[in-house]
Amino acid sequence: MLGSENQGACSWPGQDELMVRYHDEEWGVPVHDDRLWFEYMVLDAFQAGLSWRTVLHKREAFREVFHGFDPARVAAMTPAELERARSNPAIIRNRLKIQAAVSNARAFMDVQARHGSFDAFIWSFTDGRTIINHWQVMGEVPAATPLSHEVSRALAAAGFSFVGSTICYAFLQAGGVVNDHLVGCPRHGEVARPC
Repeated sequence: MLGSENQGACSWPGQDELMVRYHDEEWGVPVHDDRLWFEYMVLDAFQAGLSWRTVLHKREAFREVFHGFDPARVAAMTPAELERARSNPAIIRNRLKIQAAVSNARAFMDVQARHGSFDAFIWSFTDGRTIINHWQVMGEVPAATPLSHEVSRALAAAGFSFVGSTICYAFLQAGGVVNDHLVGCPRHGEVARPC
């Protein structure tokens, strides 16, 4: 478990096994799969105002409710399905966030149609390159950056909701557009390889 055993490693996973596994295997790995991009978008929207740990522990339930994070299936969710989601105690039952998953699925498919893929769109902000930061301690890692402001504005203009700059930065970190593993973390070098 890289996140919990190495001095100088990222401390945010703590001792939570699921968080450590997410850090060690997934966070910051460059993504080039539209379904996974949509999954991160949905989960990060649900994180707004909450902890990532809370969302991560409900991830499998979200996957079931939102049809494996298939944007076409989420975009087509019926009022009955949305009502079942709102009454499902296994997920975060925020009406606005549930509705945003559906409207964001539609906007996501619009972006795919215009750009060939969401992946091509999101990586265009960095010319296909990962921004590799060199933070020494967690206190240096920003909550938002000029890049996340730019992505936020572009997503909002494309019809997305729950895409504020802080949410966008978390999304960019998760998908490896930004490498914010601390330099003392073994994952910093591992995910810094060209994608």
